[in-house]
Amino acid sequence: MSHHSQTTRRSFLKQLGVAGVGALALPHIVPAGAVGGTAANSRLNIGMLACGGRSRQDLPSFINENVVAVCDVDARQVALLKKEAAKRGERGAAMEKVKVYEDYRKLLESEKSVDAVVIAAGQRWHVPMSMAAMLAGKHVFCEKPLAHTVAETREIRDMARQTKLATQLGTQGGSSGAFRRSMEVIQAGVLGPIREVHAWINRSFPLSAAVDMNADPMPEGLNWDFWCGPSKLLPFKRYYLGGCLAWGRWLDFGDGHLADMGAHGLNLPWRALKLGATQKASVEIAEPLKDSYPSATKFRWDFAAREGFGPVSVWWHDGPKAGPPEELAKELLATYNKVPGDGVLFAGEKGMLFSNAWGEGGVVKLKDEAKFRGVNDHEACKPVPVTLPRARGHMEEWLTACKGGAPTFQGFATAAEIAEVAMVGMVALRLGKPIEWDSAALKAKGAPEADPWIRPEQRKKWL
Repeated sequence: MSHHSQTTRRSFLKQLGVAGVGALALPHIVPAGAVGGTAANSRLNIGMLACGGRSRQDLPSFINENVVAVCDVDARQVALLKKEAAKRGERGAAMEKVKVYEDYRKLLESEKSVDAVVIAAGQRWHVPMSMAAMLAGKHVFCEKPLAHTVAETREIRDMARQTKLATQLGTQGGSSGAFRRSMEVIQAGVLGPIREVHAWINRSFPLSAAVDMNADPMPEGLNWDFWCGPSKLLPFKRYYLGGCLAWGRWLDFGDGHLADMGAHGLNLPWRALKLGATQKASVEIAEPLKDSYPSATKFRWDFAAREGFGPVSVWWHDGPKAGPPEELAKELLATYNKVPGDGVLFAGEKGMLFSNAWGEGGVVKLKDEAKFRGVNDHEACKPVPVTLPRARGHMEEWLTACKGGAPTFQGFATAAEIAEVAMVGMVALRLGKPIEWDSAALKAKGAPEADPWIRPEQRKKWL
């Protein structure tokens, strides 16, 4: 990264630290390409920041653009990406000669032609890489979860609000027609006032454990110090390289199932109910908390009344028996014969809406009805007008926005506020007690001991 970009980022974070919140005097950032953006019928020059499994899954959705540079701290991941790309026809085969970097900062500094970047590194890297790319004038697509700390959610939100760059978080369910139709149905009052929402997935980790300080042999081609990045430099263990359900279990690197699937599960409730910031967060866990995410959790957030909506409580459940409370769970049995292994359930005075954990496939059941029916088919939903834009695809929506088209639906300015809810829940987990949350000040009321978890120290070596 250039000295100018480093200075700008330091200045941005310094202002944020002093002011705490609010709009900052950020330099006017426009896309790196020509003013006016990239023509809708031309190809974007794309850089890939990380080449691991999720990057390889994303690749087909933008392979028809120009991938001009890639970056990873593990040379083996670059080789796997090129191997996958070779299966994708002529454009994929051309990636054999793509420029390769270990350091994302050098890619951003050297590759002036890059219009946009796709970030699918670990959670600890998402905000640092996204901010560096945006300061370099690049559009950004970032996989979820967006942030690793509460402070990061505010940093990236404020930056996103002050740029003309196209951003999109990888919560793909939000681009489905059923997700947006569910929003319209809920906001039209079909379910009546909603007082509680439950989101869940029945995935579980082993019991919370301490970090193993005995290092495994280091693989050739891996820069482990850089891999750890802003997080602690822990002894290398092979199991950290097993993807988001491997490193994501360890709290120095990720925030477990809440970050992984909660980014999806909280999306529809936050959007449909216009939740804003939480007032209170609490969590119940199955065992003492050590250095890894617990084997089962039950998070709860309480939200104040908003315009058009009354107070509401939202829960996130994970673990082998995760699901809504029994009295709500039984409402699903006539339709599904069991409680689905993941889902989002809105309980209203007039009825219920259920979707999967991604917010897709919404179905509605009103009072005295035996079974759920689709949000597009239920008679009570049909009169509800279509008010939200529909997307042809999640990545395509972002690519179109990069080329000057309509804004994305799930840009960072919105996604950061959803991420704040989850990260406040993680502060409650770390403290081991409920907290009352002052979002404007980024403070847990009456609990200064929460401050180190709200804005934890980061290693600066790789930022």
